[in-house]
Amino acid sequence: MTHGFRTDTHTPYFDGGGGGRSWRDTATHYALLPLRVFLGVTFIYAGLDKLTDSAFMKDSGVGSIGDQMRNVKQSSAIPAMVDMALNNPVGFGYAIAFGELAVGLGTLFGLLARLAALGGALISLSLWLTVSWAAEPYYYGNDLAYLMAWLPLVLAGAPYLSLDALIRNRRRQPSGASAW
Repeated sequence: MTHGFRTDTHTPYFDGGGGGRSWRDTATHYALLPLRVFLGVTFIYAGLDKLTDSAFMKDSGVGSIGDQMRNVKQSSAIPAMVDMALNNPVGFGYAIAFGELAVGLGTLFGLLARLAALGGALISLSLWLTVSWAAEPYYYGNDLAYLMAWLPLVLAGAPYLSLDALIRNRRRQPSGASAW
């Protein structure tokens, strides 16, 4: 016996003249956009915050990247990762800050969006394994939630309202046709 279900049985709640597209279809079409905006703005802010905080970009002292890394070394999942960062804490701080800035801008504008999302996932993973690993219960550590939030964007990219979509659409046009 064959079982199946139909996916075309929902009734449109709203058809605002979008060429027969229902409200549900429109919502599904743009479902990842709020996540993309949130993560992009958050990572831009995080990168700029680090770059403009004079206490953060130091080897030692209150609020410094060096002291933060020394404080989490014993409680991290991979202390060797923290040791690598402690070889040059200021350089590591700049790498994280510029990485967050690049990830945030790429995600917000949708330029190399999958690569940007992968970068965001890797930053979140490294922070989870080091800084927030000891959070108990585990859901108090926000880096794990950020890691999970990046995964849909790694899979889907930024197919709408993005520079990636603009570039893709221009490549599909026949030569000699205007993009506008």
